[in-house]
Amino acid sequence: MMRKFSLLLAGALMGASAMSLVYGTPTSSANAAGSDTYKQLAIFGDIFERVRAQYVTPPDDKSLVENAINGMLTSLDPHSSYMNADEAADMRVQTKGEFGGLGIEVTMENNLVKVITPIDDTPAAKAGVLAGDYIAKIDGEDVNGMTLNEAVDKMRGTVGSPIKLTIIRQGADKPIELSVVRDIIKVKAVKYRVEDDVGYIKIASFTEKTYDDLQDAIANIKKQVPNDKLKGYVLDLRLNPGGLLDQAVSVSDAFLDRGEIVSTRGRDPKDVTRFDAKAGDDIDGKPLIVLINGGSASASEIVAGALQDLKRATVVGTQSFGKGSVQTIIPLGENGALRLTTALYYTPSGKSIQGKGIAPDIKVEQPLPPDLQGRDVTRGESGLKGHIKGPEESEEGSGSAAYVPPDPKDDLQLAFALQLLRGEKTDPAFPPNPQKAVFNQ
Repeated sequence: MMRKFSLLLAGALMGASAMSLVYGTPTSSANAAGSDTYKQLAIFGDIFERVRAQYVTPPDDKSLVENAINGMLTSLDPHSSYMNADEAADMRVQTKGEFGGLGIEVTMENNLVKVITPIDDTPAAKAGVLAGDYIAKIDGEDVNGMTLNEAVDKMRGTVGSPIKLTIIRQGADKPIELSVVRDIIKVKAVKYRVEDDVGYIKIASFTEKTYDDLQDAIANIKKQVPNDKLKGYVLDLRLNPGGLLDQAVSVSDAFLDRGEIVSTRGRDPKDVTRFDAKAGDDIDGKPLIVLINGGSASASEIVAGALQDLKRATVVGTQSFGKGSVQTIIPLGENGALRLTTALYYTPSGKSIQGKGIAPDIKVEQPLPPDLQGRDVTRGESGLKGHIKGPEESEEGSGSAAYVPPDPKDDLQLAFALQLLRGEKTDPAFPPNPQKAVFNQ
């Protein structure tokens, strides 16, 4: 028997896809390659040697092999790939939600790293880094010419090690030099606030800490708003690319008392795994509205699909991304890991959302600002070249605009949700009727 240890993940291209981590060797059920296959492999070996011997400049053997492997895997679907040792390590960091670094959320602007916000009580905040600062140099090296990932990699590092940042700040007459000592940074996967009589919870990704952060958010909202005045909750899953599947199951279970949350089905019809809810609703049956858009993918679609099918929440927004495939992560020791699509996942009603996505109960479009009008901000699995065609996929495909305004005052989808919860708007889809929950047969 092959020994297994499972780490299930669910996400879109910009993150960890729905996966299981498997240790061991291929099982005896694997199909043996035929003679024609070995002939093709012989052709590959011949071409590899000719490239090494005759290409105009000496190629790097390791790069040739890695690119050949990736070419094979990416020809299968957009989510299968080979990760070298560094990429595999980075994936583990992302899913853990904890790393050695500075504690800043950043983006790239004008060829410089722009600080969106320093995280409270982190080395960056203590050193005086401010929102809106531009990082021009990292340890004396110009940021101009780096990618955002390269800059982020340079800022992460061993806990306790120092780093020098050269910052350009509006209003300052010259660049500011700051020395920051790296520390353990715990990324908050969940943010929350109280909107008068409504609890607002935003899940940015599904890391190892998401469910714990969600419980803290719910507990703090309950402390701030008396139960008799709390109208309900908004669960914002917009722009959430996914993450750990077990966390998506736990988050769904936080709002459910019963029912199947999600199932995964592989090539073999007997290869079905089901995840069920346990008794207990963390928000005590209060009304719940889930927000989704084209940036809501995989793990976030699992949550939205479960709460929608089981009639626990009303889903508001636009069509989700439609990434419903499961990847198996096979560690290759010091050589990295193989990410291979092995199954599709299904909502409680037994529907696959691969290439289809979650359709909201109430469609509410979010207008684009003038600087984005005319640009394609639509995101969807069905638009990815080589994607696996889902059983429920149609010509309409999946996905929609992946945009959320930075200022909540401009957020029409959130405003609509708040009005529903307060009774200022009505719709037949709200509140949902649990008696009409659809269970998989």
